[in-house]
Amino acid sequence: MMERRMDTALLVLLMGHLAAALEVPLDLPQPPTITQQSPKDYIIDPRENIVIHCDAKGKPHPSFSWTRNGTHFDIDEDVNVVMRPHSGTLVVDISREKADHYEGVYQCTARNKHGTAVSHNIVIRQSRSPLWSKERIKQIVVQEGVSLVLPCRPPAGLPPPIIFWMDNNFQRLPQSSRVSQSLNGDLYFSNVLREDSRNDYICYARFPHTQTIQQKQPITVKVLNQDPVDERKPTFLIPSGSSSSHTVLRGQVLEMECIAEGLPTPEISWIKLSGDLPTQRMSYLYYQKNLRIVNVSASDAGDYRCSAKNMLGSVHHTIHVSVKASPYWIGGAPRNLVLAPGENGVLTCRASGTPKPSITWAMNGIPIANSPKDLSRKVEEDTIIFTDIQMGSSAVYQCNVSNDHGYLMANAFVNVLSEPPRVLTPANKVYQVIKNHRARIDCAFFGSPIPKITWFKDSRSSTLDGDPYIQHDNGTLEIHTAQARNSGKYTCAARNMLGIYENHVYLEVKEPTRILKQPEYKVVQRGRSVVFECKVKHDPTLVPTMTWLKDDGELPDDERLIVDSDSLTITDVTESDGGVYTCIMNTTLDHDSASAELTVVERPDPPTDLELTDQKKRSVQLTWTPGDEHNSPIQKFLIQYDDSLHHRGHWHNLTEVPGTRTTAHLKLSPYVHYTFRVLALNAMGFSRPSFPSRMFKTEAAAPDENPKDVEGFGTEHDNLVISWKPLTGLQSNGPGLRYRVMWRQKAVESDWTTVTVSNNSRFVVSGTPTFVPYELKVQAVNDHGVGPEPAIARGYSGEDLPVAAPENVQVVVLNSTLAEVHWDPVPHKLIRGHLKGYKVYYWKERSLHKHNPYHMEKLILMFSGNHSHGMVPGLHPFSVYSFNVRVYNGKGEGPVSPTQQFDTPEGVPGAPTSLIVTNSNLDTLTLEWSPPHDRKGRITGYTLKYQPVNNSNELGPVEELALLANETSVTLPNLKYSTRYKFYLNAKTVRGAGPAISQEAVTIVDEGSTQSSHPLAQPPPHRLPDEALPVSPFGNVSSSVGEDGPLISWEYWGPEKNVYVEYMVENSEGEQEWQKEPVNGSQNVVLKGLKGGLSYRVRLVAKGHHDQPLHHSEELLVTVPAVASRQVDIATQGWFIGLMCAIALLILILLIICFIQRNKGGKYPVKEKEDAHTDPEFQPMKEDDCTFGEYSDNEDHKPLKGSRTPSNGTVKRDDSDDSLVDYGEGGDGQFNEDGSFIGQYSGKSGSRDTAEGHESSEAPSPINTMNSLNSFV
Repeated sequence: MMERRMDTALLVLLMGHLAAALEVPLDLPQPPTITQQSPKDYIIDPRENIVIHCDAKGKPHPSFSWTRNGTHFDIDEDVNVVMRPHSGTLVVDISREKADHYEGVYQCTARNKHGTAVSHNIVIRQSRSPLWSKERIKQIVVQEGVSLVLPCRPPAGLPPPIIFWMDNNFQRLPQSSRVSQSLNGDLYFSNVLREDSRNDYICYARFPHTQTIQQKQPITVKVLNQDPVDERKPTFLIPSGSSSSHTVLRGQVLEMECIAEGLPTPEISWIKLSGDLPTQRMSYLYYQKNLRIVNVSASDAGDYRCSAKNMLGSVHHTIHVSVKASPYWIGGAPRNLVLAPGENGVLTCRASGTPKPSITWAMNGIPIANSPKDLSRKVEEDTIIFTDIQMGSSAVYQCNVSNDHGYLMANAFVNVLSEPPRVLTPANKVYQVIKNHRARIDCAFFGSPIPKITWFKDSRSSTLDGDPYIQHDNGTLEIHTAQARNSGKYTCAARNMLGIYENHVYLEVKEPTRILKQPEYKVVQRGRSVVFECKVKHDPTLVPTMTWLKDDGELPDDERLIVDSDSLTITDVTESDGGVYTCIMNTTLDHDSASAELTVVERPDPPTDLELTDQKKRSVQLTWTPGDEHNSPIQKFLIQYDDSLHHRGHWHNLTEVPGTRTTAHLKLSPYVHYTFRVLALNAMGFSRPSFPSRMFKTEAAAPDENPKDVEGFGTEHDNLVISWKPLTGLQSNGPGLRYRVMWRQKAVESDWTTVTVSNNSRFVVSGTPTFVPYELKVQAVNDHGVGPEPAIARGYSGEDLPVAAPENVQVVVLNSTLAEVHWDPVPHKLIRGHLKGYKVYYWKERSLHKHNPYHMEKLILMFSGNHSHGMVPGLHPFSVYSFNVRVYNGKGEGPVSPTQQFDTPEGVPGAPTSLIVTNSNLDTLTLEWSPPHDRKGRITGYTLKYQPVNNSNELGPVEELALLANETSVTLPNLKYSTRYKFYLNAKTVRGAGPAISQEAVTIVDEGSTQSSHPLAQPPPHRLPDEALPVSPFGNVSSSVGEDGPLISWEYWGPEKNVYVEYMVENSEGEQEWQKEPVNGSQNVVLKGLKGGLSYRVRLVAKGHHDQPLHHSEELLVTVPAVASRQVDIATQGWFIGLMCAIALLILILLIICFIQRNKGGKYPVKEKEDAHTDPEFQPMKEDDCTFGEYSDNEDHKPLKGSRTPSNGTVKRDDSDDSLVDYGEGGDGQFNEDGSFIGQYSGKSGSRDTAEGHESSEAPSPINTMNSLNSFV
């Protein structure tokens, strides 16, 4: 038996999946198949005709019959019943007969010559909505705090009604954790309150099928408060006891409830004792009193516990849930089976249920046990096996599965056919799919025996049975991820033993629709415009359609909304335009969408309902109602006031409060008539002001404060001016505001002198001694009293000019540019004022060198505070200076100290003014220069250094030459010819050598053109004599050229340690920043990396502490010369010499060949060439006969083209080697690809006598040829 079951299972596995793939075309013979039937439980509306559906298909088309309550239902005998044509559907006219007359169990039968199909049982029942029975409901009187149940007990309807409680105004009664409705419709009170008293508790029942509502008589409840009820722990109203049980069917809804009473109101909670609650399928209703689980499965069986708890205790109830199941299919209902004669097949009827259901079979509506015997058929419980089936065995088999909770019934036919294959999918059908999506190409087929399906593409080179193709049992070809290469023609071939059938379809893979630029979130102010962009890319062969939605609905019909091809524009935006906008691009195959939100913002509406409360003498509480914030949260409220007593019509800011508050406690001043208003602020700005509040007046009082900023000073040497900042009207606190001014000398024991002033902010005390300290007080007074005791301020009476000059003035010369001046401070009493400092006046009387011009420029050095010495920087070396010192206070300067003189020693000279090269020859150069402009002493001599520079810009050894002070030129002999030299020249004094000036030159005839050396540093413009000015701590700032860059030198005498050089390109565009170069304590620095050919602004900077100003030197304009291009002597290059030798060798070989040909009898047409060419100059060689044109011997005494002629007009034969350079740089000499010269070697000479052109010319001999070559090599 077990072996037979395994064989059956294997046959089911092999044959079951094939049966599902076949759909018999309606043009072929087939048994009936039920296609439509009414539900098993059919509740009808008694007001409408009854329609009982039953439709079927088959070939030939089936006929229909009905049974009612198990017996034949003769339709022809009932005039109220009509069967629709070509259908088994019954239509019952209830206009002449009540609907309940047709209640019963109906079953439809469809039959043709191949079999009979039957429907399931259709139970017809009329819906009912009965009225409530008449009853007299007494008033319910209960004590406050007890529990209460109001019964509903609706009439039994079909289907059951929906229950809800309402009042006389058809408003639902409020429910809570204390008051709730049970599943049966009763209203439960865990405890009643006084407010539960009412006379209109009405229970309503709505019958959904007939859409009618029935009403119960109102219930009156009166709650008394005579004897307060004690608090109590919870007890359950429903369910009763400690446990209960509940049975539910699989797939249905499980509802359990626990309602408890108690005081205070208990809270309900649920747990599952035998597992976890199914959180995805469960929900709580009626304030957790009802636990609801949908789509119940076997796993939901078990014990559930509900708990009720309050502060006095808790109670529990356990509900045991059992899950039963009416029959349900396993793997689906039985399916039709199409077999060819001689084939095997299986019908299966797999189902399950709780309890386990029983299975019965029928054939053509007759129990299979009573059906005709068929040797090819074998029934085994839920399976019928067909073996070697033959024509005539077609039939419809019914499978019925039932248990205590219901039944299942299904029809499945067995159709025995012998048919060649056919493809039911239309030919040449075009399938379109989006790239990277799944593509399915259909090949619906039929045939008996079942055909085998094969797919081909395009050329049919191979079947499509591997990756990426998947072939399904129903013939469909699937491509999991379609690509453009999958487009093309596909052929589906269906083949069985009776034939073959081919069908062609086409697949087109399209590009996906994509939104490239999505609309973006917008925040826009009301009244403005906004644009949402939605740029899309789609397949060009698909027709796109752009649709815009607002909040998932259609756009409003408003002309302000303008839809373009790729954008949505909203003009004059209003608040109603806010929302989510979605652009959807649809094609026939796909779509893409993107959304963005529009938030319309505006300044908030003004606050309203200003109210003043909690009024006190100096405070009041202000409350208000905020206005609409217009989608932008209010950040703060600004409270303003208007003082109609002192400054009517002017609003002043009083205070601010956060945007979350709507009240403010305002501190007020006395003697003010307040009116308040409030403004709201959000991101868009302030709202309009609110309407003003009512006026609030504060009482007058004595001043709370005195004037501030009390000062004492003198405008003359014998007065004292007392000033203060007057009080405002808000600070006056009352009428009659005035000021009590008091003063006395600080150092003298004296009483306060007092005066009272009004409407003023200063008072002048006359006749005071000069610069004497005073103590001052100013007190506010009004008609209601005086202000607090004022604080004492201090001041001085007027200053006068100092009466003494500094004494014991001395000077110490530190170096050639720096001196230190000393003096004795002036006694304080002689200064007669606030000591501001000392001033050193100094000026240059004359220079000790006759060549330097005479200057007379007064300079001032100011030393703030009580100094007794100071540095005098920036002096000119080798000069005579005069100076004096004076003290100064706030009034001015005192007398001048006696003027003294001092001399500055010599310093290091500046660079020579110029350096030029003259008379450049082959091995000599002459240098000329001018003495330094700033000699800073007596020049003791010059130092000249020079060194050669090769073609790689590498410097050779340095030669040094000492020159006398009176020399301004020198000639350097024995230099290398055609060599570039670099020269450095600096001047010397007894203090040492100064910076150098440099120059470059080349020793070569007519090529030694030198580049004038531009001065690297321009002196600052000469300042015209003016009043004395302060001086920076930098002096003798200069620059000179160097190998690595400009050398900046200076002298510095300041105290700051942080010194650096700043530079930037002159006339640079934009706001270029200064570049910094630290000096690390030295007094010179080389600026490296500057670009040649540019001018730079250079200055020195000394930086002290962060609160001290920067000290700058005067700016220098430094020009960096462009790097001179190195002229390369081509004649000395190895590659050039080798090339020339190779050319000479080739010419020699060519001439020898021509000479040999000439000796064989060839002649040169010399006479013809003389007649044809009147030009006496050298003609180019002819290519056809290897001959030369005419050649003049006089050419040997003339330079070749490209050579340079000396000034005497002669060229020596011994100098021919030097002329190779000229050939190397000649303009017309060129080379062919084979290395030979092309073009003319001789140029035209303007000085040549024309008679020379008629000289005779003979054919060149080898000797002449060699002579001519000497002019080339």
